[in-house]
Amino acid sequence: MSTESRLSRYRVPRYAISVPVNITVLRSGIPDSIPGRLVNIGEGGVAVILAAELRPGDSAGIEFRLPDVAVPLRAKAVVRHQSDLRCGLEFLALSSEQRTMIQYWADRLQIQAQLQIPVSSSCSPMSASRGAPAGRGLRGRHRLLQTGSCLVLLVFLCIGGVEWWRWHHAWHELESRIPNGAWAGVSGHAPAQVAADTMERLLTHKVDPVYPDAARKAKLEGVVLIDAVIASNGTVLHVQPLSGPEMLEPAAVDAVKWWRFLPYDLNGEPIDVETTFAVGFPPGA
Repeated sequence: MSTESRLSRYRVPRYAISVPVNITVLRSGIPDSIPGRLVNIGEGGVAVILAAELRPGDSAGIEFRLPDVAVPLRAKAVVRHQSDLRCGLEFLALSSEQRTMIQYWADRLQIQAQLQIPVSSSCSPMSASRGAPAGRGLRGRHRLLQTGSCLVLLVFLCIGGVEWWRWHHAWHELESRIPNGAWAGVSGHAPAQVAADTMERLLTHKVDPVYPDAARKAKLEGVVLIDAVIASNGTVLHVQPLSGPEMLEPAAVDAVKWWRFLPYDLNGEPIDVETTFAVGFPPGA
């Protein structure tokens, strides 16, 4: 069954749309931006075509701009369906202002569709003689609609500005914490500090660093200390160099982020941990 056929079963009305969309997901602790295009939208979620594969259950940030709405809509979502490059995302904690914004756009879409309905050619003489007053009434309603739309749009500009500030402030606060080591892992809690030798005993997959050509030519050697946050499922969430030759740091980071571990248990429950690894570059490596 296709994604679109599954989405059509939702009780919330869906509206066809074709506008660019940007999806942001965290992969190995690094935000990854994926471009795409909306297929349809409702108050519960969207169907999109993306330039990359996502998996059901993935959390993502979504940003797009509705036609005739000046401010973009930004929200958190979770992937519910996936088929080839099409996927359905469900909104999480969509604000009342954002729901009103979607409903406002949908109402305008329906009104525009009604105004563009062609008049039947089989009109009676009486209806033809009253065509001028009906035309004036239609123009009056159209002007009233334009005035009301401008007022509503002004309100949404103000609301959208507040929502944008909240979104920007939240991301800025999250990013500002990462360099200081205050990284919340998969569990949502600060990782526990664990000794490096303990984690090395849980290591199941190790990738050796690639010695940079420039460092090899300069006969540079040494040890790079790496701060790493390891998720409860054994994947590396975050890697940051602490000390060592600057020329060797990128190679050390690229190697450690592909390491995999057995889960570290605390009281029988896997948790996120933080530790420090020493990545060596011996002479002649």
